[in-house]
Amino acid sequence: QVQLVESGGGLVQPGGSLRLSCAASRSIVTIYSMGWYRQAPGQQRELVARITSSSNPIYTDSAKGRFTISRDNAENTVTLQMNNLKPEDTAVYYCNAQTFGVPYWGQGTQVTVSS
Repeated sequence: QVQLVESGGGLVQPGGSLRLSCAASRSIVTIYSMGWYRQAPGQQRELVARITSSSNPIYTDSAKGRFTISRDNAENTVTLQMNNLKPEDTAVYYCNAQTFGVPYWGQGTQVTVSS
């Protein structure tokens, strides 16, 4: 098992930046995939970006060119740097870990992009 705790959400104006962090309760070295998902009101949860244990990132089209995912296996953290934020990025962002076919989720952090 692994517990995940997100931080870094908040209110930002369009064009602004936020940095989300996810802290794991144990070593993430053996966790193959860690990622960020988001869920807007009335919408399904969707993948934003994920990163493999060898630090290969995968981005959805909405994240490409604006978001950067990284992982620090020594600190057991995964970070999502979000730049040039748009109102449509408003959602609750969840950290996810996939290990041995089992998904683990954090409690989520709210990101609101509004002027």
